Formats: sequence, C-alpha cells, structure tokens
Amino acid sequence: MSKQVLIETQTFQISPLQLTEGAKAPSGNPLVEGILATAEIKNGNGRYYSKDLWKREIDKYKEVVKENRATGELDHPESSIINLKNVSHIIRDMWWNGDNVIGKIEILPTASGNILRALVENNVQVGVSSRGMGSLSQNREGVLEVQDDFELLCWDFVSTPSNPGSYMHTINEGKENQPNPYSKINTIITEILCSNGTCPVL
Repeated sequence: MSKQVLIETQTFQISPLQLTEGAKAPSGNPLVEGILATAEIKNGNGRYYSKDLWKREIDKYKEVVKENRATGELDHPESSIINLKNVSHIIRDMWWNGDNVIGKIEILPTASGNILRALVENNVQVGVSSRGMGSLSQNREGVLEVQDDFELLCWDFVSTPSNPGSYMHTINEGKENQPNPYSKINTIITEILCSNGTCPVL
C-alpha cells in the first residue's frame, strides 16, 4: 500500500478573551490550548489511530517542538511540505490527557497568523487538523486502520470543523475537504481570460 497525505480535522474553539486576557508567550503573542488529536477511536474520516502509533509520533514531534520548528499553516495545502509563507502558528507544548493529545499553541504575527487572530477575535470558529503521511488498511469492520508507516508532519488551522456546536475540550472529528475536481480547469480558464491584462468578473 502506498503512503498518502492523511488529514484529520476537529474543532478547536478559541474565544476572543483568550487572545486579549489569556496567557501570553514570552514574545507577547497569544497562547491557546486545546485537543489536537484523539487515539483509539474511529474518527469522522472512518480512520483509526492506535494510541501506540500516536505516542510514537508525539514523542518524535516533541523534539520538533523543542527545536522551535513545530509550525503549521492556515488552511491545508495539498502537499506534505510546510510552506513558511503561510505559517500562522507554532506549537509550544503538548501532552497527553487520557487518549487526547493536548497542545499549547502560539499564534504568530505573520500574515496568516494575523488573519487567524482576526477570525478568532470576531468569533469565527476554526478547526485544527493533523497532517501526516501514511498508508491505510481496512479491517473486518470496515474501519481504515492507519498503518505503522504513518509520519506526523504538523497541525494546521482550518475553516471547516465538522461539528460547529462543539467546544474547546470536546473532541469532534472533521471531514476531509475534498479537492475541487474543477479547480485546475477554473485556473486555466481564468488565466486565458485574463491573458490580455484585464480580467472579467467571474
């Protein structure tokens, strides 16, 4: 089985009060906290991650946190590479609480971080998504088990959590955003229409 990008989304509700009156990083940037992942359940994408698998990857990722490299983007790219120009946040700490992985996240004063902060200040609900590479195997119950070759890449903030009524310490698995099959065609059409220097309103 070949490895693929695996994206798992859940709600990570941040209140505007957390930004203004909550904890701050030494830099003065806001810190937020919530559930990043849950082990031992079938998630909203029909996938199952064992606790041993998550533990292994979290232990490795803690080294990335220590090295000040645990960045993530605002919205998911269709890639396994973290694009630094889209970075919005950095994970400062992570720990286990039962089967939940909890993270402390600093929102950075980058272009994407400022957008994330503005969204939160205006009560827009965001989700947090793990991004990783791995293969899947379907068990007898039809659940897709994430295999031992899984490698965690990062966590991103995204716009479409699956259950908008959930709160920060309530786990809700999200559905993967399916890529728009026409996005490439739309891009080509736009490029053709705009090739003379003026773009019609589409």
